[in-house]
Amino acid sequence: MPGSVDETRAAEYRPLLFSIAYGMTGSVGDAEDIVQDAFLGLTRARLAGTVVADQKAYLTTAVTRLGINYLGSARVRRETYVGDWLPEPVVVPAGGPGVGPAAAGPGPAEHAELADSLSMAFLVLLEALSPVERAVFMLREVFGYDYAEVAGILETSEANARQLVSRARKHVREGRPRFTVKPEQHRAALDRFIGAVANGDVNGLLGLLREDVVTYADGGGKASAALNPIFGADKVARFFAGIGKKAPATGVAWEIREAAGAPSLWLYLNGRLESLFSFALDEEGRVETIFVLRNPEKLDSIASPLQ
Repeated sequence: MPGSVDETRAAEYRPLLFSIAYGMTGSVGDAEDIVQDAFLGLTRARLAGTVVADQKAYLTTAVTRLGINYLGSARVRRETYVGDWLPEPVVVPAGGPGVGPAAAGPGPAEHAELADSLSMAFLVLLEALSPVERAVFMLREVFGYDYAEVAGILETSEANARQLVSRARKHVREGRPRFTVKPEQHRAALDRFIGAVANGDVNGLLGLLREDVVTYADGGGKASAALNPIFGADKVARFFAGIGKKAPATGVAWEIREAAGAPSLWLYLNGRLESLFSFALDEEGRVETIFVLRNPEKLDSIASPLQ
């Protein structure tokens, strides 16, 4: 139909566009909305008689600018958020597209270029960047756009684009881990963590944690969660041992599943997902950061039955 978007091309572009939008927003639902708005904008432009020679460039530009606008308003909203705000993790089950863009297309975790950028720790780190810095970092460092392309998307000079990328890269490099933990090492640490929490074993937990470990919890005012970060091995160990001691005698189930690009702990109560725990480990396999997602609105978007 005249003016309509090429649906075949749309299917090809959607996973990339979702990945950019998700990397900028940290929200599956908002990323999907941004991508949909970009496609609607393209359709309107074509119906108005605008010749769009490069649909991919048009849509990438639209998604990036919509993402920048989103981040500007999101930061205002998060000033009144109850407790710590954590990103909503992408979940890609084995053999399936997972939570992400259109069900027919692959999720962002299936993009090799985004594989290292899905972790909760990395997405939280990006929150420290300005909206424009976050945009240029995603485009240049994650997706490999050249400086001229980045400059065109942001309607700035190539020299300014280079400066923005350099500044963003410096911020990320200062906070990003300098090592990668193997999945089997990650899972082994989670197995030990489950056992220690279930037994209320403070000493067992202390053996897993770095002295400077930090725990962040996101309940969003809709579920009980620590309102402020918990610092230090002793406090964190006692906090989680207390959770284990207070847990109901029945109806509790733990599962290790992929979330946010790494093995994570899923806690179910009577079959309902109650909490999702993501961990950042150091080079020795000790836990240095724990992210606890308890906001039911975020959990409902990824909840699935026990496997």
